[in-house]
Amino acid sequence: MSQLDLALEASISSRHLSFVETGRAQPSREMILHLSERLDIPLREQNILLLSAGYAAVFPERPLDDPALSVAREAVEVVLTGHEPYPAIAVDRHWQLVAANNAVAPLLTGADPKLFEPPINVLRLSLHPDGVAPRIANLAEWRGHVLARLRQQIDVSADPVLAALHDELAGYSAPRVEHRVDPRRPSQTDGEFDTVVVPIQLVSEHGMLAFFSTTTVFGTPIDVTLAELAIEAFFPANAATAEILRRLTPDARG
Repeated sequence: MSQLDLALEASISSRHLSFVETGRAQPSREMILHLSERLDIPLREQNILLLSAGYAAVFPERPLDDPALSVAREAVEVVLTGHEPYPAIAVDRHWQLVAANNAVAPLLTGADPKLFEPPINVLRLSLHPDGVAPRIANLAEWRGHVLARLRQQIDVSADPVLAALHDELAGYSAPRVEHRVDPRRPSQTDGEFDTVVVPIQLVSEHGMLAFFSTTTVFGTPIDVTLAELAIEAFFPANAATAEILRRLTPDARG
């Protein structure tokens, strides 16, 4: 977004915005929040901007077990449980596992128990050579997707923890994968799949599983913890995967 576009979006003059950018004018608290909203700056970073300008932080950051967030916790559990028999997880800003439904555990068979020591980082678990990576049939494609997504988060937040995680994941040696599947060939996954999204294809003792994922976040949060909480829900990419998951989680709806 150009300076002129931002000024128009924020309903201020381009000249005044230029003065703010160069330090010739001190932005008000309201202007910082207004510009942050137009630039989609995360709440944590908005607090940092406010503190840097000499104002108090606006958005609280409560732990997830705070009584004030009980309704949000219940909402997460409802979404995770309601998604069964398909896997779904809730993660924080550093991709650490917050919660998971019953459909997730059967997909993690064979991963090193050390990777399950808290806090569990789901990206590390998926790409580590001793984790799920050896069973991801399209590992190179999925790894590229994960690293690109992580890089986008780093570009927005400049979070050093995410940057370190990206470097760690990018440095993993590629494990030996016995089964390779071309995601563009539906016959290999026993079902048609539209490749406008990147699927993950997982080799399991029950057969080849193929998923695509969606991300759900809280709308208009005013708490930093809620703003950084995301639910990753995985959907079967073909009928065969859906049937296998129904067998693995027989008590779930679906």
